Amino acid sequence: MKTVKLALAALLVLSSVTTYAQKKEIKTEDSKIVWTGKKIAGSHTGEIELKDGYLVLEKGKLSGGKFVIDMNSITNTDLEDEGYNAKLVGHLKSDDFFGVEKYPTSEFVITKVSEQSDDKVKVSGTLTIKGKSEDISFDAVKKGKGYTAQIEVDRSKFDVRYGSGSFFDNLGDKAIDDIFILDIDLAI
Repeated sequence: MKTVKLALAALLVLSSVTTYAQKKEIKTEDSKIVWTGKKIAGSHTGEIELKDGYLVLEKGKLSGGKFVIDMNSITNTDLEDEGYNAKLVGHLKSDDFFGVEKYPTSEFVITKVSEQSDDKVKVSGTLTIKGKSEDISFDAVKKGKGYTAQIEVDRSKFDVRYGSGSFFDNLGDKAIDDIFILDIDLAI
């Protein structure tokens, strides 16, 4: 009888936990990440795909999660010349930038979520690029069943040095901004 009571108590605890916290897989085919990198003479834009991920919801509100980015999927969408486009994408995949052969994925793990309003939250977590991890925070907005966010990433913190004024002097108009933007739309 004591064993039955313990089993029922454990079942009750587990069912109440699952009622409050739900792990929702991110629909990678319906999600989108657009990157923008700026330099003195202009900017470039492209897309990068999610490999997989999930968001944790408690009582319908974001409380955690993780998503993995497929660095091999990086594309450029603003250069129409196929040769220049391929050259830029190849350079972004090289060791000068993201070293995708050695680091095929990047990831973000949510460590804290603070509610700001019904549809807006402050997300804090750990971003890992090229094997280097940094804590970052940004605002996210609930959109339908998913979330959108614009994240400013300081590439110099992840040892992405090419054309960076943080590492090299006298770059002149060849300097590339250390901050790149990720516009993220996650569907669950």
